[in-house]
Amino acid sequence: MVVCIAEKPSVAADIARIIGASARHDGYFEGNGYQVTWTFGHLCELKMPEDYTPMWRSWALSSLPMIPPRFGIRLKEDQGVKKQFAIIEKLFQQADSIINCGDAGQEGELIQRWVMQKAQAKCPVQRLWISSMTDEAIREGFAKLKSQSEYQSLYLAGLSRAVGDWLLGINATRLYTIKYGQNRQVLSIGRVQTPTLALIVNRQKEIDNFKPEPYWVLATIYRDTTFTATKGKFTSKEEGEEAFKLIEGKPFEVTKVEKKQGKEGAPSLYDLTSLQVDCNRKFGFSAEMTLNLIQQLYEMKLTTYPRVDTTFLSDDVYAKCPQTMNGLFQVKFAGKAPYAELVRPLGGKPLPKSKKVFDSTKVTDHHAIIPTGQIPGGLSDLQQKVYDLVARRFIAVFYPDCKFSTTTVLGCVATESQQTEKDAIEFKVTGKEILDPGWRVVYAKEQKSDDEEKKAEDEERTLPTFTKGESGPHTPTLTEKWTTPPKYYTEATLLRAMETAGKLVDNEELRAAMKENGIGRPSTRAAIIETLFKRHYIRKERKNLLATPTGMELIDLIHEELLKSAELTGIWEKKLRDIEAKKYDPQQFIDELKQQVTEIVRQVISDQSNRRVAITTDDDLKKKPKAPTKAAKPKAPKEGDPCPVCGKGHIIKGKTAYGCSEWKSGCSWRHPF
Repeated sequence: MVVCIAEKPSVAADIARIIGASARHDGYFEGNGYQVTWTFGHLCELKMPEDYTPMWRSWALSSLPMIPPRFGIRLKEDQGVKKQFAIIEKLFQQADSIINCGDAGQEGELIQRWVMQKAQAKCPVQRLWISSMTDEAIREGFAKLKSQSEYQSLYLAGLSRAVGDWLLGINATRLYTIKYGQNRQVLSIGRVQTPTLALIVNRQKEIDNFKPEPYWVLATIYRDTTFTATKGKFTSKEEGEEAFKLIEGKPFEVTKVEKKQGKEGAPSLYDLTSLQVDCNRKFGFSAEMTLNLIQQLYEMKLTTYPRVDTTFLSDDVYAKCPQTMNGLFQVKFAGKAPYAELVRPLGGKPLPKSKKVFDSTKVTDHHAIIPTGQIPGGLSDLQQKVYDLVARRFIAVFYPDCKFSTTTVLGCVATESQQTEKDAIEFKVTGKEILDPGWRVVYAKEQKSDDEEKKAEDEERTLPTFTKGESGPHTPTLTEKWTTPPKYYTEATLLRAMETAGKLVDNEELRAAMKENGIGRPSTRAAIIETLFKRHYIRKERKNLLATPTGMELIDLIHEELLKSAELTGIWEKKLRDIEAKKYDPQQFIDELKQQVTEIVRQVISDQSNRRVAITTDDDLKKKPKAPTKAAKPKAPKEGDPCPVCGKGHIIKGKTAYGCSEWKSGCSWRHPF
């Protein structure tokens, strides 16, 4: 008898149906020479300290560091788990062979391997490896079963991660709780959660300590177009006013008109992090909520495996894309076919195959998240929103590039003191015109946030036609502005920071290159953020993530950079990936961690400062939080005050700006609302 073990009952039911195991029993299906059983995620876990020795049951500094000579596993303390494991154990003992049908990833491998070890399975084991739950994918997977030994490095990476988290998390949590926790709250320390908290705390400190400073921007309006001085910001009002006076009343001359045509490719396909980022920005979904929704769509056979960190497809997926596109053509929501008109132009000819989309060298366990082509039905509003993002992104990558024209116009105002052309004050304006929207038509009717709308308007501003050498009158302005602090993290920006180990990276290619050193895995980052909420380390104010007093003080008293540095944690993550790729020895990783944990314990125990961490309770979080600090804004000019430029007139209020009452006499000072 061949025993198949899946990660969930629903997955087991689909597999059983495909392979003909139609008889339902308590805890498994049977038929056609197969028995199909399941876990509920993790049935086993690493042993707790007290399982190794009774001395480790009590929390005491004298027992630290706790480093077992050999790590073991145990069943979770749950009656349902114990009942299901007993069924699995019996099936394994009678099996001729086993097929590991766990989720095709590091965590899925670990879950099933631990169950096999605990049940002392002795028969040969094969691995089912699939990226979607469609009937076709399951049949294809069973036709291409591999020996489980081929996935040994994947298991070792998962095991090293679990042991590393145990060593650091349990030792450091007990250490900091006993030393600084006032015996009232567990101070949870984690290999990923603590550096993530440090990102939020450090950003909050930057904002709290930020002191806004004024600066002045010189601009001028010529032919209803605002040109900005290329010199940049003036740090003193006097310097700005001096430049203003130099150009006041002098003609403006266009010195250069440059047009360049460019192309913009479609955004990359989704990995889990980029999907979570978009869902947070567009819909306000938490990372955990997005993960749950895309997992539901995967189990409904509508999208491919979600816990991925690549934005590429392997080359063999190309042949299946026309079928997927045909499925999207038939999709209907509320009687409307949202993708039919978008898919139609792609029909009747081979789909373009780009290296930016199809590259097997960029795909390891799984490819990017795409639709399966199955027709959805009965989706909730939230599921439909996530499905729509995935579907449109898939369609867009087969569309041509967006073509645009960028126009840059330079102008200058000669000054009385001008000796050479270099002495003139130069101004610049840039405009962008979409010549052929290409892939952008896929998103033409998409609802955008206010920030996205403003960004799109700024990017696609079309300028009037200017000619080199033309000149005429202009209206200069000197506007006082203030520097602004960095923004609080949202879940979207925090996910990106975790992905790049705290580095601020906008470039898509560079960000992809830094993923190897990111902290956490795509599948675990949502859970890490939720843990910070549960521990009362952070709270949410609108979309902003703010640290609580407990979170702030915890990071302040941690002096060991290894515990709170996103960059150092990113290096650990790289080692775990290298273990998976057979480039790094798992025993070396564990030995290094043991040494580091021992040193951390020594340093903290020797701290004589007698510091304590503030405790944040549920009641504290229910109180209305203080609004995020905002930078002071410049005061609007006051009507009746003397003009800041000529001093003769006084300030008056117009339709769109304040101005000088002596404007007819030539004073062109103005201050926009």
